[in-house]
Amino acid sequence: MAPAVLVIVAFRLIPLLMGVNFSFTGDGERDGQAVGPDNYVELFEDPLFGTALRNVGLLVLLLPVAVAIPGLLATFIYLRVPGHRFYRSVYFFPAVLSPVIVGAIFNLLLAFDGPLNAALGNVGIDPVDWLGDPDVAMFTVVGVHVWATFGMALVVFLAGFSTLDSTLLDAARVDGASLPRVIWHVIIPGLSRTIQFVFVTTMIGMLTSMFGLLYVMTSGGPEGSTYLPEYYIWIQQGQMNRPALASAASTVLFLLMLVVGLAQIGLLRRAGREK
Repeated sequence: MAPAVLVIVAFRLIPLLMGVNFSFTGDGERDGQAVGPDNYVELFEDPLFGTALRNVGLLVLLLPVAVAIPGLLATFIYLRVPGHRFYRSVYFFPAVLSPVIVGAIFNLLLAFDGPLNAALGNVGIDPVDWLGDPDVAMFTVVGVHVWATFGMALVVFLAGFSTLDSTLLDAARVDGASLPRVIWHVIIPGLSRTIQFVFVTTMIGMLTSMFGLLYVMTSGGPEGSTYLPEYYIWIQQGQMNRPALASAASTVLFLLMLVVGLAQIGLLRRAGREK
């Protein structure tokens, strides 16, 4: 284990501690000077960072949907619906695409005068400003992210199904259990650890892997409504040249991921015990 531990310490733990320490120093004229919690006070007074935190709450609320989609599709593939091999390859394909490519494609599809609104108009539905409406844009970007990334979660679920006791499924079929009951009483309890893993990794992906889509599709707009901590960090570091403030935001993001991840694991374990 020593080589792996050394790599983690050298490339994960030490940079993390250095970043936390750097977050208590100043920017600009106070570069390198100890400023205490000033950066954190400024963060929580910044309305853009407040929007980013609210969007994190939205991601937490949408997380069950982001996990349920690949879980249900993996279930249908495992049950060998007609064409399951074809569906498996098609579902995984978006995972190999660059976020920049995905964002560019959906910018064309979701434009106000694009094909999606044209199709809605053909059935009498008014066009939607998918990327220009502050109340809609964040849901749109999250939906695109889920579409682009659920292929990896699908593969994890399929791997989890290989550990599922097939005799339980056979017994459920013999007893005449419907598909929803099989999923709820057999598949979900049998895949509890896989579901925990997918929940945590999907949440981490939402918090740390949406920068490409945000940059290409909305650039944080409209009106800052699609800001996430990751995008806020890049703005402070890359455009505002405020690395200490960006380090403070990174520390907050790390703590958010830690708290949300531990809370998810605790809830899922409790739900598994109740079943």
